[in-house]
Amino acid sequence: MNPALVSFGLYVLAVFALAWIAGKSSSKSKSFVNEYFLGGRSLGLWAFALTFATTNASGGSFIGFPAKIYTHGWVLALWIAGYMTVPFIAIGVLGKRLNYVARKVNAITLPEVLGKRFKSESVTLVATSIIVLFMFFYLMAQFKAGGMILSTLLSEEPLFINGTEFISQFTPDGMDPEYLLTLIIFSLAVIGYVVYGGFKAVVWTDIMQGIIMFLGVAIMLILVLSQVGGLERATRELHKMVPPKTCEAIFERTPESPVGKILIKKGTWYKTNNDTVFIVPSESTIIKEGTNESSNVNAYLYENSKPKNLSEISSAQIKSQKGYAYGENKKGVYLTAPGPDLKKGTGFLAIVTALSFFIFWPFGGTGQPANMVRLMAFKNTQTLRRSIITVAFFYSFIYFCLVVIFCCGKVLMPGMEANADRVMPELAALLSKNAGMPWLAGLLVAAPFAAIMSSVDSFILILSSSLVRDVYQRINPNASERKLKSLSYMITLGVGILAVFAMMNPPQYLQDLIIFASGGLAGCLLMPMALCLYWPRMTPKGAIAGMLGALIIHLGLTIIGFKMTGNFEPYDLLDLNPFIWDVIGSAILIVSVSLLGKNSHQGHTDPFFVD
Repeated sequence: MNPALVSFGLYVLAVFALAWIAGKSSSKSKSFVNEYFLGGRSLGLWAFALTFATTNASGGSFIGFPAKIYTHGWVLALWIAGYMTVPFIAIGVLGKRLNYVARKVNAITLPEVLGKRFKSESVTLVATSIIVLFMFFYLMAQFKAGGMILSTLLSEEPLFINGTEFISQFTPDGMDPEYLLTLIIFSLAVIGYVVYGGFKAVVWTDIMQGIIMFLGVAIMLILVLSQVGGLERATRELHKMVPPKTCEAIFERTPESPVGKILIKKGTWYKTNNDTVFIVPSESTIIKEGTNESSNVNAYLYENSKPKNLSEISSAQIKSQKGYAYGENKKGVYLTAPGPDLKKGTGFLAIVTALSFFIFWPFGGTGQPANMVRLMAFKNTQTLRRSIITVAFFYSFIYFCLVVIFCCGKVLMPGMEANADRVMPELAALLSKNAGMPWLAGLLVAAPFAAIMSSVDSFILILSSSLVRDVYQRINPNASERKLKSLSYMITLGVGILAVFAMMNPPQYLQDLIIFASGGLAGCLLMPMALCLYWPRMTPKGAIAGMLGALIIHLGLTIIGFKMTGNFEPYDLLDLNPFIWDVIGSAILIVSVSLLGKNSHQGHTDPFFVD
């Protein structure tokens, strides 16, 4: 049996054991909703700090972020630098007041805080709708990441191979059956323990997962530096690399090709009629039975490279090719700003874009509902103060080490641009194999898997709590605890299943989904929540205008970006991240609409502004 799979399986069993214990503990509580969605508001230092940290360090941090490092190089250290200040702003600015207010008004969800501040069902409904919309996109990204990790672990298992072959008979053209099967397996595991255990299971597993993430990154750093020959040698090798070209190609049968349908797998190396040129498709396709070639496929073209996992079942014929908009045939572009880019002539991180990300990460992190919910659940002010330093250290270690690891990983494992979102689990497997400890791959892969699960469980709970508390309980205020318990389980399960269906055909880069969803959530909710806690003059109409205005701006810039590039990426007006425009527009609308209207709800604000 695969030793990596055994060690990974033991980790998953430990997660389920913690969830089961947490579920038993929660079931004894007199208030199921408060316990299931907020854990009784009793989180201590390590529980609060690690659940806060790991919820943010999601599949984007361990799958999407490494993919960006791999494709753009050292500039990602500059791209992510602002994230180290998230705890100072998120916990320091909103933490104490939000926790105090939530306890005073007995609020369990963010929309409930807003609704009770303004005595307005409309404010609650708008906030709930925005959370459901963007959280669903965030969940999609995490499910994609989980499926990719399992694909690496299970790819050589006979039972999994047989399952992939079976499911390929029902898989539409262009969809990877291997990814689809791992997506189903991942969803069953994560949804199961979240549905049963609730918030307490999330927190308890987050503590374990935070420790595993920290240790996993530390071990990977040691292994990758030793196997690449040190950071200096890795830097010299990285300096020699030039970005691959992109191309369109068709795949043809060879004498070694099997009879019948042939699956051309994304991320696999294929030969061409030139012995020094190889291509790697960036999308899966098929050569149909009775035909000799596939349709045109987008791919990456590598010259004078040493291919790995070279497939002999088909060869490729290049139809057209082009280089990067910035960085074509340039050595050293992986070491300096702005970094290579396929479509932008100004490079990956133009100076204005860099500045906007210094704003986006700390304030975008502050505006995340998953973070705000945790701010409603800590025990006391001492816990809050100590957690700021703990979380800041955790982020600094994790993100800087990841930049080093995957810049070195590009040297050890070239040619993964077409499947960059799989670079984390693939590198973990390679490092473990080279170290003569194949079982270690299971524990290393557990680090990103832990990050993904710690985000998925939190986001599913936020969605279900919004629907149960802010929709159903408002319609049925006298619903029994038993009814709320059954409904919470059902909605949590339903949200997870819908996310699985939505992710059957995912976008190329997971991080694009992460930035879209996190930027949208923070852009729509940050200013309404901050001003609702600190500005007595704010009105219900101002809150609604701020949320809907930011939503329109965010979706509008995303649609424009999609129309211009054909990819799921927003239009960076003046090279600024859309989040900047969301927040500016939201603040202007809140202030102007509130000042123009009458503040008829001033008498209801005492719990918010009187200690």
